[in-house]
Order: sequence, then C-alpha cells, then structure tokens
Amino acid sequence: MLAAFERLGVRYVLVGSMAMAAHGIVRATEDVDFFVSPDEQNVGRLRQALYETYNDESVFEISSEDLAGTYPVVRYGPPDPETLTIDLIGRLGDAYSFEDVEAESVDVGDLTAQVATPWMLYVMKRDTVRPQDRADAQVLRETFGLKD
Repeated sequence: MLAAFERLGVRYVLVGSMAMAAHGIVRATEDVDFFVSPDEQNVGRLRQALYETYNDESVFEISSEDLAGTYPVVRYGPPDPETLTIDLIGRLGDAYSFEDVEAESVDVGDLTAQVATPWMLYVMKRDTVRPQDRADAQVLRETFGLKD
C-alpha cells in the first residue's frame, strides 16, 4: 500500500503506532493510521492506490467530502480479515489537519514513506485521555529525549 501511495503521489503521513514502528518503537496494534490531504484530487489518488492494493471496489465510496466533513475519519477494512484496518484521517477536530502534521521521509523496508516525526507523534499523544496514547508519549519522550 505504501508503494502504491508513493507511486501515485498520494499526499499522506503515516501516524500512530505504525509511525512509531517506523522510528524503531514497536508495539502491537490493530490498525494503520494515515493523515491524508482531503482534497478531491488526492482522495482520487488514494482510492486508486487502495484499489490497486486490495482489488476492492468499495474503496471508491471514500470521498473528499467525508474526509473534510464533520467527522473526518474514514475506517477502511480490507477484504482479507488478516489485514490491518486502515484509518484515513482528514483532521482531528480543530487540533490537527493534514497540513499541521510534521513529517519526514523514513526508509521502511525497500521504500521511503512519509512518517510523522517523533516530536509530532509525542505532541499528538501526550495530552489525550487514552492510556495507550499516554504510554506511547512517554516511550517517545524517553527514546528520543524529547522535552516539553
């Protein structure tokens, strides 16, 4: 999927626990989280990348209106139940939009992906109410020597 994102020019940033894994902090997860630019052209490239990866026509139901709307997160479950669920995020409330997410290029296997920086991941996770996010923030802080 990342290879298809890169090849088709999808504007995305890998966030969440898989972004932490790209930075060397591995923990179990049930999904993959991406911030995506919600503009129509980008969402068209996103749909094409998902279709090429999963051969699932339901991806064409994903719309820029959804990703830019009142509830700007779309959860996609690929047809194979062994595949992780994918959360596509247009923004998180008023706190973060695609443009707000600080990213860097990180080598992931044999390709380079756009991944949220350790600082960005820390800032996004440190003040949430979810215990796992707070634990992730602490690990990021310790691993990368981050200061508030």
